[in-house]
Amino acid sequence: MAATRRRGAELESAIREAVLAEVAEHGYAGTTYEGVAARAGTGKPVLYRRWPTKAEMVLAAKVDDFVLPRAPDTGSLEKDLKALLHELRSMVEVVGRETMLRLLADLEPPSMGIMRSLLLTRGIEATAPVIERAWARGELPDIDLPPRLLSLPLDLARHEFILAGELPDDVIDAIVEEVLLPAMRHGRSA
Repeated sequence: MAATRRRGAELESAIREAVLAEVAEHGYAGTTYEGVAARAGTGKPVLYRRWPTKAEMVLAAKVDDFVLPRAPDTGSLEKDLKALLHELRSMVEVVGRETMLRLLADLEPPSMGIMRSLLLTRGIEATAPVIERAWARGELPDIDLPPRLLSLPLDLARHEFILAGELPDDVIDAIVEEVLLPAMRHGRSA
């Protein structure tokens, strides 16, 4: 009896899982359309129709797999931001520096724009609860924090990891104490 052809969410899920497994097993450089197609039980044309480049295919799978970190409520803005950066560090370590560098190098300008927009949005979503708690506790004045400032913790964590390959505790402390707290306390007037 012939296997039934998968479509829609079932096929998308199989492909996403195959991409993630291939990257985990072979790294970004070793991930191929052939390997993903074989693992997902589909054909290469199915993949090429959805993603014309490997970078777009891997990015799509990683985006779907990306769960925003949740900083615990420690009772202070400073500690919440540090906890958030510790969570972000764990996430970028899982993705891996090599994967991040190769993916960024391979993305075409239209996809890079999508990625930039996604990272800005995700950065804001990760930081917003921390800021809301700080406002509720009276730790921040009634100021309007621009979107770029809200995405800054994710941006700086990613930047450090890409350039240095790590995000040690002393760098997290410096980012929070020397950059984030002063900037957030002196944002734009509401």
